[in-house]
Formats: sequence, structure tokens, C-alpha cells
Amino acid sequence: MTELIVLFRRATDGFGRHVHSIGTEQWHDPTPCTDWDVRMLVNHVTVEQLWVAPLVARSTVDEVGGRFDGDQLGEDPTGAWDASVNASRAAFGASGALEATVLLSSGEKATAEYCWEMTTDALIHSWDLARGIGADETLDAELVELVYERTLPVAEHLHETGLFAPPVPVPGDATVQTRLLALFGRRT
Repeated sequence: MTELIVLFRRATDGFGRHVHSIGTEQWHDPTPCTDWDVRMLVNHVTVEQLWVAPLVARSTVDEVGGRFDGDQLGEDPTGAWDASVNASRAAFGASGALEATVLLSSGEKATAEYCWEMTTDALIHSWDLARGIGADETLDAELVELVYERTLPVAEHLHETGLFAPPVPVPGDATVQTRLLALFGRRT
């Protein structure tokens, strides 16, 4: 399970590097997530991190309620990101946490699976943020390969969740990163 924590850290580190490089004038630039500008994207991923600690502590979605609704970035978006990711890392890294379960709106799920989903989300949104701020869009190659291998068997159902755009076609010689992003409806 230690490796899963390492992968989660690598994915969130990638996102965090981009958060720390956002220029003052870039917070309202568009991103590939058509409903979100840069600030809204960072807020979305920050809020996801904020949910981790209470869920790992066995709170239900109803118990958490609207605590994390709205803008959680405040006047210090980078500091808010840092605090949220530090809390999620501590929660996932707590003794026995990854052997337990969490109670999501979709039902009970292994915490390790939830951590993997959060790893995937941070990786994909790292690319979204990089594209939005004009940064290097290259993702962690090993992590891309692992996420691609794990996602491919369920790829045709991703867009059915309503959380992702339908997959986009890619040429046969596309890189693994391009193929992974295409599974999540991203055009590179």
C-alpha cells in the first residue's frame, strides 16, 4: 500500500507544481474543462482533497454536507491547495487507512480504490491545468502508463458517469499520454 501513497503523492505533486506556477493574471484563463477557468479547476481539485480526511475518518457524505461547497481558495489559493493536499496525504497515509473503506455517495468503497481514483483525477487535471496556464503538459510517464492500463478496461463506461466527455479518437501511433487523455475526453 505504500506504493499507492507514493503514486498519489507524485500525481498531486504534479498538480501542485502547476498551482505554484500560476501567474496572478492567469487565474481566470480558460482550461480544457469547458465549465471551469483556472481558479475553478484548482478549487475543484482542492475541494476533492478536502473531502479525503473526513471520508477516511468514516464520515458520510451527508455528515460532511455542504462544508466544502463554493470557493475554498479564498485570498490565498496556493496556500489553500497546499493545506488541502497535506491533509489528504496525511489521511491516506494514516496507519491502516488504505485497508479500510470509505462511504461515498455511490456506496461503500475500499479506501485504496478511492486513493487510486484521486491519483487518476490529480494526474488528468494536472494536464488540464498545464494547458490552461501554458505550462509543460508532459505528465509523469510511469504514472500515465499505470493509469492507462488500469483505465482501459473501463474506458467505455467513463463518460456514462456524466463526469467525463466521451472518449476522442486518436491516431494509432499516439503516445500513451495522448491515448490516456483521449479516454477522458481530452483533445491534445
